[in-house]
Amino acid sequence: MTGLFGKGSKNKETESIRSKKSELKKLVKDKKYVKILKIGSEILEKNPHDLDVLFVLGGLHYMNEKFSKAISYFDKVLEISEFDPEALLLKANSHYKLGQYKKSLISCEKIKEIDPKNKGVSELLAKIPKNSDY
Repeated sequence: MTGLFGKGSKNKETESIRSKKSELKKLVKDKKYVKILKIGSEILEKNPHDLDVLFVLGGLHYMNEKFSKAISYFDKVLEISEFDPEALLLKANSHYKLGQYKKSLISCEKIKEIDPKNKGVSELLAKIPKNSDY
């Protein structure tokens, strides 16, 4: 009769994810990028909608200049949290780095709706060539 009163498998799984997220935070702090990818992927296997982990992995790919991969993670974040200005800004910057100026502008417009005084958007918009047809 462990189902009602004992720790069930759901609690063990939740505890396992919590433990891995703690480990992930430490790895981020220690800049252990290869291990971050491994642990982050393990967490996402069990909990594919974990915003924090999706954002961390997207950010890691962004830092490693793997912009297309970063965008895929930021898109997942934005599917769950549509108006996340940080994810939108990193996505906009990723598109900019790939020369996809129109897509970058779309993200910038969304950020301006949420946070009209966002400095990062102003800086990015100043870099995007005017009349871009990309």
